[in-house]
Amino acid sequence: MKLGIIGSGKIVKDFLTCANAITGLELAAIATTKRSAQVGRELAAKYGIKAAFSDYRQMLMEASVDTVYVATPSSMHYQMSKDALAAGKNVICEKPFVLTAAEASELKQIADARGVMIVEAITNIYLPNFKALKADVQKLGPVHNAIFNYTQYSSRYDAFLRGEIAPAFDPKLGGGALLDLNVYNVHLAVALFGEPESLVYYPNLQKGVDTSGSLHLTYPDKQADLIAAKDADAGFRNQSIISGEKGAVAFTGSSGELAGYQFIPRGQTPVAKNLNLAPHRMIPEFTEFVRMEAERDFKASDQAFAHSLAVLRILEAARKFCL
Repeated sequence: MKLGIIGSGKIVKDFLTCANAITGLELAAIATTKRSAQVGRELAAKYGIKAAFSDYRQMLMEASVDTVYVATPSSMHYQMSKDALAAGKNVICEKPFVLTAAEASELKQIADARGVMIVEAITNIYLPNFKALKADVQKLGPVHNAIFNYTQYSSRYDAFLRGEIAPAFDPKLGGGALLDLNVYNVHLAVALFGEPESLVYYPNLQKGVDTSGSLHLTYPDKQADLIAAKDADAGFRNQSIISGEKGAVAFTGSSGELAGYQFIPRGQTPVAKNLNLAPHRMIPEFTEFVRMEAERDFKASDQAFAHSLAVLRILEAARKFCL
């Protein structure tokens, strides 16, 4: 994979710390805005990226790039992904994928027509811990209740209260707790239980954006509550639990990193599990993306897209409760 990166923000800088550890991935280029051109050049020099551009459209014309990683604010995902697909590039788009199911479906049609792939960069469902957790959930018998909690006091929240609105808190740019944090919980719920029959979102709105909220999903045989907050600190009690007739699985901390979990069979001693051996949470997902492209595994990329589309339908329906 010859990767061209669009963006130079926090997630890109985090990704670059592990990119060179991903087998089969070559850092071919990075594109920023003109305002961030110096940052792009510095990142290119630091991490051995072969070329730096101050206009992503120029990067899309480079034959040296076969895959584009769109890692910009959510509101930019659709157009940048569309341009990359039209240029015949595979696309890896940061979460949340795009803002509507219609946008996602249009992008998939372009990808199919050009014979390229489009997938969402979402860490948790590619982690070894999730694969093991999913297998253990099957041992719980019928599951009737689940609670996923991703509460993390935002480093930008104090500035938000002062009236300084960063993209992560701007509803026009896809900001808010639902799309920034609860998206991880939704991915887990869909991967474990599928799409719900119905949903209700209860947002805590400040300045028109959900700084926190609880998303309730109803299934034929179970209920799931998905909590996310950028305006609170749950500390070590940031706990998620899936409860079944024969026991439970539980984990604390970020549902995006899933750093470990407990398997708790009814009446037995809990078993602590951690199969995440990679030094960085993003390595498993990009390792799989590299494999998909190298093997031209469109079945896997289509399944990943279908999963992301299901997640997007839930997010889109939930956002209506913020209006």
